Amino acid sequence: MENSNIFRTITLSETTVFIVDNRGKTVPTEDKGIPLIATNCINNKNLYPIYERIRYISQNTYDTWFRAHPIAGDILLTLKGSQNGAVCLVPEEVGFVIAQDMVGLRANTNVINSLFLFAALRSPKVQSQIKNLDVSGVIPHLKKSDFDKLLLPYPNAYIQKEIGEFYFNLSSKIDLLNKQNQTVQELSNTFFRQWMIKEAKDEWEQKPLSVIAIFLNGLACQKFPPKNDIDKLPVLKIKDLKVGISNSSDWATIDVKPEYIIESGDVIFAWSASLMVKMWDGEKCILNQHLFKVTSSDYPKWFYYQWCKYHLANFIAIAQAHATTMGHIKRGDLDNAMCVVPTDDELKVMSEQMVPLMQKMENNSKQIKTLENMRDILLPKLMSGEVRIVT
Repeated sequence: MENSNIFRTITLSETTVFIVDNRGKTVPTEDKGIPLIATNCINNKNLYPIYERIRYISQNTYDTWFRAHPIAGDILLTLKGSQNGAVCLVPEEVGFVIAQDMVGLRANTNVINSLFLFAALRSPKVQSQIKNLDVSGVIPHLKKSDFDKLLLPYPNAYIQKEIGEFYFNLSSKIDLLNKQNQTVQELSNTFFRQWMIKEAKDEWEQKPLSVIAIFLNGLACQKFPPKNDIDKLPVLKIKDLKVGISNSSDWATIDVKPEYIIESGDVIFAWSASLMVKMWDGEKCILNQHLFKVTSSDYPKWFYYQWCKYHLANFIAIAQAHATTMGHIKRGDLDNAMCVVPTDDELKVMSEQMVPLMQKMENNSKQIKTLENMRDILLPKLMSGEVRIVT
């Protein structure tokens, strides 16, 4: 056990030898070309940027617009908006440029271990500093001039290496499991489309999505407040479906009907606002309104899960066509979404391939959550000097 006051501090400005930005201006984009990573592609969970709603730039813009480009090992830091302070690493194969409202930080390795700098920027105390820095205007933002005010823990070089490598290795394991799940999901999608779309038999029945599965709408959970601090569960809302249960999540009493309790592995369908279908991989919680819990007593989980995903693009188009502030679908849209249904024997044979894939994704997701919890619990303790890595 170490004294919690062992670490000195250092400013972010003192740790960086180079800062990459895109001149602070909106980059002209194209339909194809070189990927442009924006702030929505960076979060404090993923090790590397995720390609989400990607835009592109031309080769000419690449050659003339930017003063410099990030290189492998640089640290991307977002400066503005709801993602203010999000941090990730630049991978070995860069293959992209960065948009406005973020910078690439290149650590001065004579001063600080680059992996330690990455971990330190993600630590709760540093993230709290970022959120609490004085900002002007409506949208929170971090300025490069604030780097002189941002204080990071600064242990000796040996401890920096310990912490940096521990955090990176744990994050790499999580990243690998996420990639495995993506591969397994793509394989599942391929099997489903091959069987149900390309090779569907004329004699197979067609049934509405609303018939092959039960769509249970969630509760208005504000009507079920916690009765005490013990008999309560977090409320699963659309935002939680995206990022998981957090300290900002709402809570409700456990005294609700059992069917509204969500467990890891349940299929959840967000039918309003941001439409999505997901197998829940988080903790036990309570289903809120605007979400369906999808189940079936007649068909396997993989079957109704894949049909929900198959029809999702059309559901999104229907929701966007509604002239309302919050697009949504109706029960009638589920009635109109037709699905082909193989015979029981054929479904049984298909399940022999699909069920192990679903189980693999669920097991990986549970392991990811365990590793994320370990990482998030240990990081502040490591950064304070409260605990050390035992090698």
